[in-house]
Amino acid sequence: MIASLSLILLCQLVGEVIVRGLVLPMPGPVVGLLLLLLLLLARDRFNVLARGPLQEGGVENASRGLLANLSLLFVPAGVGVVQKLDLIAEHGIAIAVVLAISVVVTLLVTVATFLLASRLMARWRRVP
Repeated sequence: MIASLSLILLCQLVGEVIVRGLVLPMPGPVVGLLLLLLLLLARDRFNVLARGPLQEGGVENASRGLLANLSLLFVPAGVGVVQKLDLIAEHGIAIAVVLAISVVVTLLVTVATFLLASRLMARWRRVP
């Protein structure tokens, strides 16, 4: 599991280096996640890559472990919110409006992405 977590963090680090090196307007962990996805897809296609943390679902098991304990990662954020209650009281309405708008935008982008992906997959299945 340590090797698998190290691979996940290494992909995140490489994504961060790429984003900062190329001055891309996106988060480094997103690029790292895409790199990990490409690595896993390559592993499924080429058996020679199924070694170390990439063999027998190692990365998948480590990811499940992270997701099972994801709530622990929100504790520092909660402590930060409690420390800044005066700012929340002062700008609470603006924060609530921004949160509501961002939730709606996120839902719309998620739906659009799902529709686009499902259309592309349906088209891909039809092509022989």
